[in-house]
Amino acid sequence: MLRHLDANSLLHLLRLFNRIWSAQSFNAQWYEAVVVPILKPGKIPTNPLNYRPIALNSCLCKTFERMVNARLLYELEKRDCISPFQGGFRRGRSPIDNLVLLESQIRNAFVRRNHLVSLFFDIEKAYDRTWRYGILRALFNFDFKGNLPVFIQNFLNTRIFRVRIGSTFSHPFIQHEGVPQGSVLSVTLFILHLSQLLHVLPSSVSGTLYVNDLQISCQGSNMNLIERQLQRAVNKLLAWCDQNGHTISPGKSRCVHFCRKWSLHPDPAIQIRDTNIPVVEEVRFLGVTFDRKLTFLPHVLNLRKRCEKSLNILKVLSTTTWGADRPSLFRIYQSVILSRIDYGCQVYGSARSSVLRHLDTVHHSALRICSGAFRTLRFMACT
Repeated sequence: MLRHLDANSLLHLLRLFNRIWSAQSFNAQWYEAVVVPILKPGKIPTNPLNYRPIALNSCLCKTFERMVNARLLYELEKRDCISPFQGGFRRGRSPIDNLVLLESQIRNAFVRRNHLVSLFFDIEKAYDRTWRYGILRALFNFDFKGNLPVFIQNFLNTRIFRVRIGSTFSHPFIQHEGVPQGSVLSVTLFILHLSQLLHVLPSSVSGTLYVNDLQISCQGSNMNLIERQLQRAVNKLLAWCDQNGHTISPGKSRCVHFCRKWSLHPDPAIQIRDTNIPVVEEVRFLGVTFDRKLTFLPHVLNLRKRCEKSLNILKVLSTTTWGADRPSLFRIYQSVILSRIDYGCQVYGSARSSVLRHLDTVHHSALRICSGAFRTLRFMACT
């Protein structure tokens, strides 16, 4: 609706926003939000903890938030307030940056015949437990003054929300801590706050963040030294989390020992509050599965399995009596199947040709379906 306003109405709206900005006030109705629970993928719907609360705010409030967020992001990037190893929701950055960095570290360790141990952490309810005073303190430490920190303080003030399931609303609740999920400004404030976590790591331990997906690594030839350095880093991370209201789950965190040495080496024993972090053979990080030998075979096989399920969509839409035409089928293939194959190919593309060949059958089958060729036709005839 706001996009269809004429120039005169947009001018009045801009004047209203400027008055709110200059008066350092916040509309009382903007504190209220409707929370819609969204089930997390692959979770049991009967458990309330498996839902992600998404806050629906006023459209005017979100429009104002976008304007403030653009100014805040510009100032944060200009002053280098966000760690360069935080790649989430920043212009010119993507998850591929974190994936390529991890793959480069692993291959560097293989070339030097060293060990590389990586820890992948799960921060429980990161948005809901974000310390609001920590956000304001970070802005103060970076010398933010004027209307911007005042607006953010008003934005983080006591918020009221009601849960909506279908057409039924719950009683209002007060959100004392955290940032509202679904808000435009919440993501920027969250990554600003959580980026301070990387500054407590020792110099021998490297770490990356993509919003709240935390990964740290340590490389060396002595496993005992690596274990001590990582345990020291974990202790510092826990101390920072205790001061800022976050909790790292030891059961959902994972440890992977990347090594190609034939000799036997004990798995690293790293603990979170007297609980060992599980050591696994492979881990899924930002959508790409890393195995300890870096063959990417588990990732390719899982990717092929998911793409083969999506081929059924093309089969249904390519019937002779009814269905989509050839250009439409190619567009569906590019958006549903090819996009999955392309994601992370900069990383897993270094795998052996025998591993990557598992994806050729998916690609060839999709081209045969889209072109209307027989199944027995060789692939070269389809191109």
